[in-house]
Amino acid sequence: MNTLKKYIFAASLFSSILTACGNDNINGGDPVVPVGPTSGDVKIYTTTGSQSHDFAKTFVNFGKTTNMSPMTIKLDESKTFQTMDGFGSAITGSTAYNLLKMNQADRTKFLTETFSPTEGMGQSYIRIAIGCSDFSLDEYTLADKPGIENFALQEEELKYVIPVLKEILAINPSIKIMGSPWTPPKWMKVNNLTELKPYDSWTGGHLNPKFYQDYATYFVKWIQAMKEHGVNIYSITPQNEPLNDKNSASLVMFWDEQQAFVKTALGPKLKAAGLNTKIYAFDHNYNYDDMPEQQDYPIKIFEDPAAAAYFAGSAFHNYGGDKAELLDIHEKAPNKDIIFTETSIGVWNDGQVLGKRLMEDMREVALGTVNNWSKGVIVWNLMLDSEKGPNRDGGCQTCYGAVDISKSDYKTIRRNSHYYIIGHLSSVVKPGAVRIGTTGYTDNDLVYTAFKNTDGSYAFVLMNSGGESKQIMLEDGKNHFTYNVPAGAVVSYTWKK
Repeated sequence: MNTLKKYIFAASLFSSILTACGNDNINGGDPVVPVGPTSGDVKIYTTTGSQSHDFAKTFVNFGKTTNMSPMTIKLDESKTFQTMDGFGSAITGSTAYNLLKMNQADRTKFLTETFSPTEGMGQSYIRIAIGCSDFSLDEYTLADKPGIENFALQEEELKYVIPVLKEILAINPSIKIMGSPWTPPKWMKVNNLTELKPYDSWTGGHLNPKFYQDYATYFVKWIQAMKEHGVNIYSITPQNEPLNDKNSASLVMFWDEQQAFVKTALGPKLKAAGLNTKIYAFDHNYNYDDMPEQQDYPIKIFEDPAAAAYFAGSAFHNYGGDKAELLDIHEKAPNKDIIFTETSIGVWNDGQVLGKRLMEDMREVALGTVNNWSKGVIVWNLMLDSEKGPNRDGGCQTCYGAVDISKSDYKTIRRNSHYYIIGHLSSVVKPGAVRIGTTGYTDNDLVYTAFKNTDGSYAFVLMNSGGESKQIMLEDGKNHFTYNVPAGAVVSYTWKK
């Protein structure tokens, strides 16, 4: 082979290897067209921490010979667990602001890749703030002037959040939306429930029982106002991080306060308004911020049957404690749902180092919470800018988004671990899917779970944290197939029996 031919052959081989690996340009360029089968019995998405596979899509066919592999994982439909609500991220004021800084074509492309069930990852659950959060353009509520009659949606909702939600709903009309307040109006706050002194601060304070009914009306008016704009609210939590009094906007709401507020005001007001919006208790950390009297916060609430009747379940974050708390809560209240509603990456946990975060976030958040009975997984900001904002003083100023967009052009996008872990679930596990059992091959480097979708298809999501690839066999009782899982990879599979 002469020198020119050798060069052409080598260049062609290198190009084929890159293409086969699905080495998409994640920073705004066009993806490489994959070489290999474009259809088959099983659709597979693969991402590696090294990005040799970047949510690469491929297909394999069912095996034709008898399965004799000792590395076989068998799906077991006789064991069923929770029914899934969905997977997604938060559309904060900051996220909406950044999205609207993009040109329309780029934004539509990104939102389609993120939310479309047919052309993208199919994210299916969104969390938004009721009023401001620490990722807003300002501190505000929807009734800053005293008197519930002064309730009104504000600029952040009308100019930023609602327009983005409408674009998302046009792509995925069935997406679920959860709302959580960071603070009530300041005129509803007191320093504590003993002195009941007015508390004119965005940060901390307690909800004055005198205003329980007005604050419940505030939730009702918000749900109704959003519906008037074409945005249906699927679920709410009474308070984001009720044990955190240090956020830029916050409120302390101990378990007995939340129990009383929902039992006497929020639950009855929603019912009287004919709203079936789900209420989730708590919405904070696994370790209850190490407050002994707040341990098992949702369980304490559920011990009152009249209060428990208004709650669909409980919601959790992972900024303290361990995901095993979800299993403990499920065992104590098996008739109540669990949902995971917030986690963030940032400077403190090497948030932009995909090789580290992809494995840890998949183990601890995505598969970890689902395997402990969570019906859904929602990460924090979908999109922040390259300066970690916009954000508020006193809130998180070291957080990254699921994706970060360059502030210099509002075009170049860095996709971080949270974008991938949600995408690997939402792309194959659809709302209404039931988590099912598995038997067979296990390995310390492998974490996985299986589902059956409402259309009868199967979904299987697996991570290999090991330093070597592993060839596994999946079997559903009728069909089987083999796939070589790369080292440090997350893989999602879907197929019909």
